[in-house]
Amino acid sequence: MQSDRPLNTNWNRPARSRSFSVSARPSLLFALILTLVGLLSSAHGVHGSASIAAPAVPFAAGERFSYDISWLSIKGGTAVMEATPAGFDTGHPAFRLLTTARSTPFVTRFYPVDNRVESTIDGESLLPQRMTFRRREGRRKNDFDYTFNHHEGKVLAMKDGATEMLAFPEGTQDPISCLYYVRSKLAMTPGSSLVLNVHHDKKNYKVEVRVEGLESLEGPWGKVETARVLAIMPFQGIFLNQGNIRVWFTTDARRVPVRMKAKVVIGSIVADLTDGFRRS
Repeated sequence: MQSDRPLNTNWNRPARSRSFSVSARPSLLFALILTLVGLLSSAHGVHGSASIAAPAVPFAAGERFSYDISWLSIKGGTAVMEATPAGFDTGHPAFRLLTTARSTPFVTRFYPVDNRVESTIDGESLLPQRMTFRRREGRRKNDFDYTFNHHEGKVLAMKDGATEMLAFPEGTQDPISCLYYVRSKLAMTPGSSLVLNVHHDKKNYKVEVRVEGLESLEGPWGKVETARVLAIMPFQGIFLNQGNIRVWFTTDARRVPVRMKAKVVIGSIVADLTDGFRRS
């Protein structure tokens, strides 16, 4: 069995131990699961088996996925991921990727969550051009705005009104465009892996993503073959996540993320696809 221990690959400071300790209260656990929707990153290098090439772009404008988020079979919220067309001055088609996550009325009473993340990506390279993130979790309120200049390797980062110009490595993406890149580039065969770059909260990180195995899953979408993908996350994510995440992608041409899961102190938090799946 492979270890789920995060890699000590924080580029901006010395490596230090990070434990995956989360309160067992459903309110905090609900906030953690929200990161499962779209928190991966783009590839800097590709290693391992790649006998079956991934399609260039397995998603299209108009795609919309809805998820129920639960802990110990208790529904805590919903999340929606959608891709729409966006005009951009690159000469290529562009996509606007929007992810929203909201708590249920019951959870909202003691821990309201209403998050919105939007990323514009180049339709050819799939690299992010700009990301905005409106975070509203309990008493925490933050506004992020990142504008990427890939030619210069610089990002104009704004957080709560404070602005900095920061450097990032080639091939870096933001914490929401990542899932779409992984769907496009990772070969859904056991042993395939990506070493990833991500710029998050004014820091650069490396993330490893690897295919652990193939599984058949059943849900509202019927019975499908999926690839179980482990993402080793060495940082706290945009939705309070800290720790490793598993995503189940269908192995067909669309690479649909039908399930996402993170283990916590008691049980697991799961995001299951409820709407948007269409068979080819």
